[in-house]
Amino acid sequence: MKKKSKRYKSLIKLKPNDKKLSVKEILDLVKKNSNTKFDESIDVSLRINLKQSKGGDFSLRTVVKLPNGSGKKEIVAVLCEPDKITDAKKSGADLVGSEDLIEKIAAKKFNFTKLICTPSMMGKIGKHGKVLGPKGLMPNPKLGTVSNDIEKCVKEIKSGLVEIRNDKDGNLASTIGRKSLTTDKLLENFNFFIESVKKEKPDTIKGEFIKNTFITSTMGVSYKVGAK
Repeated sequence: MKKKSKRYKSLIKLKPNDKKLSVKEILDLVKKNSNTKFDESIDVSLRINLKQSKGGDFSLRTVVKLPNGSGKKEIVAVLCEPDKITDAKKSGADLVGSEDLIEKIAAKKFNFTKLICTPSMMGKIGKHGKVLGPKGLMPNPKLGTVSNDIEKCVKEIKSGLVEIRNDKDGNLASTIGRKSLTTDKLLENFNFFIESVKKEKPDTIKGEFIKNTFITSTMGVSYKVGAK
């Protein structure tokens, strides 16, 4: 069993056990407890209801554009036709290529965190799904990463577009910003994120869609929203 550090144990002692906290109060506590030297990520974890009244279990995968950005530094690569490379470089992408980029992907020699692909290049990248898929890097039209409007895609990703997807047990997690953001901005991001997830609830799921909600930071303790 992994041992908990003295710092972590001290944070647990600061958790109030006899008071129901508002989301704003939780965010204040999470920020206060984020006492590491780096700008910790403030994260939300949800447990959602996957059981549909008809058909198989529901699967959620979408993107959410946080109003105040995520604070995450994305390394964006663009895979496009050779005649679009010049324009793609002007879009603000960190890496742009065509066949040369495909060769790097095939050799697993890349360090980007998001990959944008033009529609005509999808046929060439498809066979590398085994490399990109497990890392969550495979371009997907539903996630806005397959498009001819490269400039728009790069701008959205750089400005706080976050991808969310659930696992088989209905758990999903996302950042809603960094501790350097004000509590009010984090609260706005949190509310927007929750409402965005709720809008994805299909009519075939009855009852509450979001079962549990937790807020934490990279190195902090977790707080359950609505708990006493």
